[in-house]
Amino acid sequence: MTAAQLMRTALYDEHVRLGARLVPYAGFEMPVQYAGIIKEHDAVRQRAGLFDLSHMGQFLLEGEGVAAWADTLTINAVATMKPMQARYNIFCNERGGTHDDTIFYRLDGRWLLVVNGANVQKMWAHLNAHSPASGVRLHNRHGRAALIAIQGPRSVSMLQPHVAGLDLASMRYYFSAEGKVEGVPAIIARTGYTGEDGFELFVEGERAPEIWSGLLRAHAADGLEPCGLGSRDMLRLEAGMPLYGHELTEEITPVQAGQSWALKLEKPHFIGKTALGAQLEGGDFPRIVGLIVDGRAPAREEYRVFAGGREVGQIRSGSIAPSLGNKNVATALVSADTATIGTRLAVEIRGTAHEATVVPLPFYKRQK
Repeated sequence: MTAAQLMRTALYDEHVRLGARLVPYAGFEMPVQYAGIIKEHDAVRQRAGLFDLSHMGQFLLEGEGVAAWADTLTINAVATMKPMQARYNIFCNERGGTHDDTIFYRLDGRWLLVVNGANVQKMWAHLNAHSPASGVRLHNRHGRAALIAIQGPRSVSMLQPHVAGLDLASMRYYFSAEGKVEGVPAIIARTGYTGEDGFELFVEGERAPEIWSGLLRAHAADGLEPCGLGSRDMLRLEAGMPLYGHELTEEITPVQAGQSWALKLEKPHFIGKTALGAQLEGGDFPRIVGLIVDGRAPAREEYRVFAGGREVGQIRSGSIAPSLGNKNVATALVSADTATIGTRLAVEIRGTAHEATVVPLPFYKRQK
């Protein structure tokens, strides 16, 4: 995709004004960093950071048949969601591989489904291909609706003065409400992808700059930082959260990725159920593990992993982890016999073997 073909979010001019380094991502020109990835990471862990996530797909689902229909396409339960609840869910193919990992929001009289930006066209086609003849209506808001996230331990205190009529501190994790931010109608959800407390704000694209600039004006002096995709990836990896295309793919199942907690095999039918049930029962499958890699050389995606000279898997994600004293961390898909905590492995980095140790995920968990 050429630069001329890339889309721009409603906040593009804000990113330019703030001096962001822009890169192509999921069909958009997106900020990878502003002041620097480490500085932005630290802001989220210690205070709060502001993210433009408008590249994500937003689909509105309406009709009395949505819940029952969605339950046939996803591994987690949809129909049991409470009003205004959010729930992580995964769409699989018949082999059990991951079509996409998503979040459902049960709103008043409708549902919001948020999908990964790189999978918008695939997921829109998938939903329409399986849409029933009646009882479900689908609306694609991609590129028109905006999504702003404020993440970090001070997100409640920073956001609250800008929200009328809602007590944010009392909102439960993975629940949402409809209200106004900076006077702009918004869906306000206590969700995020950083391992910290925070909120995601779903708004009409043309009103998004009012919220973005209003929050930064009010709280820059308090340490609120605009943050890019670079720090977001570092934060989510520390928190052990899978990234589609890395820990989850059309070939890597939720069971392999450690997401079996979301698998509801008691549902009567859903795409991938048979394959996932068989994999879970068999047990002898390659799986995602956490690694601490010796030294400072970064472990990149698809680098080979060895045990005693035998190739046993490959790296899926890697980064330094500032929250762990800049340890070199990675996820890897490895054989079942090498996935035990404490196992010593080796990662081949530019022709040299670097020792690594299997450790529990997540690498980092916030203090509540």
